[in-house]
Amino acid sequence: MPSNLFDQWANAAPAPLPDDGPSGEDAPAASPAPEHGPATPALLRRALQELLKNGLLELSAKPHLFRQIATDTARANALLEPLDLRVLVDDHRGLAYVAVAASYQSENTGEGDDEDDWTHPLVRRQRLTLEQSLLLAILRREFLQREQEGGLGVPVQLAIDSLLPQLDIYLGHTGSDMQERKRLLTLLEHLRGHGVVSDVDAQERITLRPMIVHLANPENLQALLARLREIASQNEASA
Repeated sequence: MPSNLFDQWANAAPAPLPDDGPSGEDAPAASPAPEHGPATPALLRRALQELLKNGLLELSAKPHLFRQIATDTARANALLEPLDLRVLVDDHRGLAYVAVAASYQSENTGEGDDEDDWTHPLVRRQRLTLEQSLLLAILRREFLQREQEGGLGVPVQLAIDSLLPQLDIYLGHTGSDMQERKRLLTLLEHLRGHGVVSDVDAQERITLRPMIVHLANPENLQALLARLREIASQNEASA
């Protein structure tokens, strides 16, 4: 029986290979250490980090990162798959954006939960008010009309003053031009946080960003506009 702990460890050690075993080039190759696969390219890592930070990438703002995502979309989606996210690329408008995987939505709705209450732990979901939804619908319509006239990829700019009469049609005139302008600027500031409009520039204009095409379902926006037209007609009839 071993007399101490060190003797126990020595006796428990595996026996050495025989001296007459193969050696040098004749020796069997050692099993390679397990690898985790090739590292993600640095530019793709940066592109994914930017995508997750802001929710979107635009060719006009980050051309190198956008092209990396656009050319390696399959690998980007493989990296996002454990998060139940995916990246969608609109090549025509130079836009890449994050979306929740369809499998996550189907697995987390319909089991006694209200679908409107669905949330993804990594995606901020904000509801739009009626006024915000209305302005979004107006801006989206303007964006698509300008695209048809000027072509895809052409910057779309609108003057603030051109939007005020359109809001008046549906929301009515407040009686104060200053109050109406303040209301419009407040709505635009909220939508700016969704990546669909720019800041108001020195010429009192905004630039519509391509994300506006993908933010809302077209059918829902058309139903909203139809409902608002109905309300406006009722108000005119009762006046």
